[in-house]
Amino acid sequence: MKKKVDSFMEKLEHLMEIGGTKKDIVLLVISGVAMILSLLGIQPLPFDIMCVAIILCGVPIVMEAIIGLVTEFDIKADVLVSLALIASVCIGEYFAAGEVAVIMQLGSLLEELTVAKARAGIERLVRLTPRTARVISGGTERVIPAQEVRVGDVLRVLPGESVPVDGIITAGQTSVNQAVMTGESLPVDKAPGDEVSSGTVNQFGAFDMRAMRVGEDSSIQRMIRLVQSADAGKTKIVGIADRWATWIVVIALTASLLTWLITGLILRAVTILVVFCPCALVLATPTAIMAAIGNATRHGFLVREGDALERLASVKVVAFDKTGTLTHGAPEVVAAHSMHDGVSDDELYRLTASAEQMSEHPLGKVIAGGWRKNGGATAEVTDFTMIPGRGVSAVVDGIAILAGNPELLSEHGVAFDIPDAAEEYISRGCTVVYVATDGAFVGFIALADTLRAESAEMIDRLSELGARPVLLTGDHENAARAIADSLHISELHANCLPQDKLTHIGEYQSAGAPACMIGDGVNDAPALKKADVGIAMGGIGSDIAVDAADIALVNDDVKELPHLVALSKRMMTTIRLNMSFSMALNFVAIVLAIIGTLDPVIGALVHNAGSVLVITNSAFLLNWRKK
Repeated sequence: MKKKVDSFMEKLEHLMEIGGTKKDIVLLVISGVAMILSLLGIQPLPFDIMCVAIILCGVPIVMEAIIGLVTEFDIKADVLVSLALIASVCIGEYFAAGEVAVIMQLGSLLEELTVAKARAGIERLVRLTPRTARVISGGTERVIPAQEVRVGDVLRVLPGESVPVDGIITAGQTSVNQAVMTGESLPVDKAPGDEVSSGTVNQFGAFDMRAMRVGEDSSIQRMIRLVQSADAGKTKIVGIADRWATWIVVIALTASLLTWLITGLILRAVTILVVFCPCALVLATPTAIMAAIGNATRHGFLVREGDALERLASVKVVAFDKTGTLTHGAPEVVAAHSMHDGVSDDELYRLTASAEQMSEHPLGKVIAGGWRKNGGATAEVTDFTMIPGRGVSAVVDGIAILAGNPELLSEHGVAFDIPDAAEEYISRGCTVVYVATDGAFVGFIALADTLRAESAEMIDRLSELGARPVLLTGDHENAARAIADSLHISELHANCLPQDKLTHIGEYQSAGAPACMIGDGVNDAPALKKADVGIAMGGIGSDIAVDAADIALVNDDVKELPHLVALSKRMMTTIRLNMSFSMALNFVAIVLAIIGTLDPVIGALVHNAGSVLVITNSAFLLNWRKK
């Protein structure tokens, strides 16, 4: 006997250790089985089997209502549900009580299934924080924990390592991947006197730096605090049923009490409480949200926060990151421009691609890859040298090639002025690689991050839906302006660091314009958290951005964004229809209960029929699409 008891207790403890949602599902299934057996007239227990449903599903509701009333005097829908449960049990109507408990538990479960926690993003940011640093002291190098670095320390950062703290380069030239801070798709060349930020990655050459901001003052730590503060500041929408709960409770209690006093029939009073139990009202929102989420999923959206679509319906401003969101996030060669009569554009492209084919720099790889993609063949290369922060030099077909920035050509004695044609590409946000052959300037290669083909139509459709598009980007003004003009976006903010994007989102919210942020990078995470709705590009976006967002666009197909916004508005219309219907049904049922037409069991069936109609109406959202 003792072994059986111990085994039962172990199983019970295991059940209590199951995650909240899983435990609710288990309890709901057991209660549902009890309800079916009761309907079939099967009573395998020495007491009414509906007591199982009342205990498993009803007791938690009553306890939560009591705790809310006692601790915060918070009157929610579960207060009225508890009254209906207790009253039904008191007069022996166990089936009505159990049925109400199961319906309410179902509504609660649907709501829980639409809510996802997004704390992993902060943990990922913490993992981005460099653990160690190389300190140079007295001519020797030693590795110490990054948190022990002090302002003024001289540090050495090798290729491939993360910058441990914020500082200024004192020696060496390199290229640094700053995507974690600015979202820029390409590394930025750095030389003595340039600033570097913690968490960014050194791509090529080693360099020495002097620490300027360390510990909690470093850029990556400030980013973590921004995400945390933005998350804490985002308010959650209170369920409409809970907002109306106080009035519902007052009306129900008043009607029930007056009926009892006037008729002297407690059964009618209890029936009023049962039919006024807001099951359909509670189901109105979560069922519509679940159906809308199902629709969104089929269009490539992963909705990670249950009330995200409810918030999206009221959005007035849609802020876009540029790189990787409106653009493909990777540069392409847009022009090969020869400035020498003896060298054609194609020959210039071929020579440059051949020289760059051994380069580790992303620009070099793009030039070489673009030439091969167009069917071109590269030539053999000799004497290849990569010069960090400058470019490359090589010999191709016996011709000495220099390809890089103006400093590279100047340092090798090539005299030239940046041509007007190159200035025009620069003004459009392009990156330009200058090319010299045998000591003479011959032309340039222009590269740019190209727009997604669907971006322009998507922006126009969002504007038609009443959402004002805004561009928030870490890129330079020229690149941002070129993109904004081509997409008819009149409002833009360039050179944005993570805290700048966060600030702009806050300004829109303070001005009474709910804001949606759409981005893909680590630098977008604080703004994604701060915004009323954050949407991350799930396909190419960083894990941290996805974790910080409410919604992830899994396949990066931005043309579906207007559908998501329109769907959210349609969902809110459905919710309002559901609630209007459920309230009207309740008031009709309460009149019938007052005059004695309904008893508690029939009343429960009537208002549960209303729940079925609410669920059916919500189900139409599954296949809805704006014509």
